Amino acid sequence: MKNKKIFSDTFMYTLISIVLGFIVGGIVLSFAGFNPFEGYGAMINGVFGEPRYIAWTIVRATPLILTGLSVAFAFRTGLFNIGAEGQFIVGALTAALVGYFVKLPAIIHIPLTLLSGCLAGALWAVIAGVLKAKFGVNEVISTIMLNWIALYLQNYVIMLEGFRRPNSESSYDIQATAGINIDWLRSIVGPATRVNWGIVISLILVVIVAYILYKTVLGFELRAVGFNKYGAEYAGINVNRSMVTSMAIAGLLAGAAGAMHVMGVSRRVTILAAMEGYGFDGIAVSLIGNNTPLGVTLGALLFGGLKYGGSKLQTIGAPTEVINIVIGSIIYFIAASRLVKIVVQKIKGGKANA
Repeated sequence: MKNKKIFSDTFMYTLISIVLGFIVGGIVLSFAGFNPFEGYGAMINGVFGEPRYIAWTIVRATPLILTGLSVAFAFRTGLFNIGAEGQFIVGALTAALVGYFVKLPAIIHIPLTLLSGCLAGALWAVIAGVLKAKFGVNEVISTIMLNWIALYLQNYVIMLEGFRRPNSESSYDIQATAGINIDWLRSIVGPATRVNWGIVISLILVVIVAYILYKTVLGFELRAVGFNKYGAEYAGINVNRSMVTSMAIAGLLAGAAGAMHVMGVSRRVTILAAMEGYGFDGIAVSLIGNNTPLGVTLGALLFGGLKYGGSKLQTIGAPTEVINIVIGSIIYFIAASRLVKIVVQKIKGGKANA
């Protein structure tokens, strides 16, 4: 009963934070001279108005499910994985390399490309895990540095002879045999919509991660280290190995996000002037989802809807930056959930006394 009560309270305060975020966005729209109801109506229509809008929302949400799950998994095991962005980039770059240079039948090429991206992301995260376990280097610092190394590594590799498309700042497209697009669904949602199997694979990974965390000895050991690493060590758990394992799994998930983005959406990698943002958005998704697999999935769909539907604010002339204000406000209120909880309890107490 206690666990159910905690879950109910957490879910309720998350919903309150989301509503408060939309209220702040509505106030900003009003100050800017726009009707907030008209603006949010355009946004909702931009998500659910047509099948292709729903498809694009899911496409936008898919990488966020995995980067959010990456951050959540590490957090559940006592680590703060700021490096999902770099792991995403490395996974995408590796998938682009394998997808372009390797020529195999699709039945082999697709899993090989995906697994290569996963392995690259895992190995990239393991660097931070080893530095943490062996030398006590804070994973926040090391993963931030690894993000920038990944960005410049991708920019360097793209410029190599034979991989860069002539007169462009992007690589060649991956082979058709490495793609995970759902071609038959394009007749429903439109030929320009990048519908792919990524959402299915992502949901399978969500189930697998939930099973590992809550139904296996490995998951119990990792969570025990997250709760109290000294107590876990006293109980005989190898804390250093758990840290490396946790970072490897977290990196695998972010690498999978990058690989599937290349295989199903972009089909190539390009020179990056700045971070793409999938990994950093994953941190916010993890926070909104209370670091749980189900919560992360729902949070990613919310983000996908806000990101894609928010672009439809332009139809009424409103600035799309309002969506970033809404997202920022939601995150702020969730981070300040203790304050929200106090306010709600005071309101309840006032009504009870009245």
